[in-house]
Amino acid sequence: MTPTPARELADFKPDARFAWCVTGSGHLLEESIALALQLPRVDLFLSAAAEEVLPLYGWPIDKLREKFRVLRDNSASGVPVGMLYHGVYHTVVIAPATSNTVAKCAYGISDTLPTNMYAQAGKQCIPGIVFACDTEPTVITASPDEWVELRPRTIELDNVERLSHFEYTTLARSLDELKAALDQRLSTLDLAWTTSSS
Repeated sequence: MTPTPARELADFKPDARFAWCVTGSGHLLEESIALALQLPRVDLFLSAAAEEVLPLYGWPIDKLREKFRVLRDNSASGVPVGMLYHGVYHTVVIAPATSNTVAKCAYGISDTLPTNMYAQAGKQCIPGIVFACDTEPTVITASPDEWVELRPRTIELDNVERLSHFEYTTLARSLDELKAALDQRLSTLDLAWTTSSS
């Protein structure tokens, strides 16, 4: 059975926004936030883990609120998700996405604000872009104090591959792929970066 096409721009409110979800990963976190800052009309949706990690990389909640409307994971039912049903968000982005978040998305588990946003966006035929952290046999990433080398397990790589086949999902395996996916989405929506994204 062919899935329903993704929703058209006319299905959303004229001032519809990007829902940018942040999880507990520090991998290319600053670069991901930099991209979010260059998009028109972005709200941040934070997991509880993101709230712990973001200050370690120089982004406490107060600083984020100077740049974005910030929605936090503080309700069991994911109350902010309801805005997806009313055309408030035309795109859901998870960047960066931990291996935990990728696994949950790949197996239909939605027990955090980002995974709930992703699942409900899919049920509403709203495109999602997921920037997965664990995509190569070796990943070099910045911790708050130093560079570290990670070796994702087969299960993490398998979950990325599984998620890449989901409907309404563009899976980005690198920062360049994330930017390309955002370029494509902006083009589809007839929108533009607010500042240079290069």
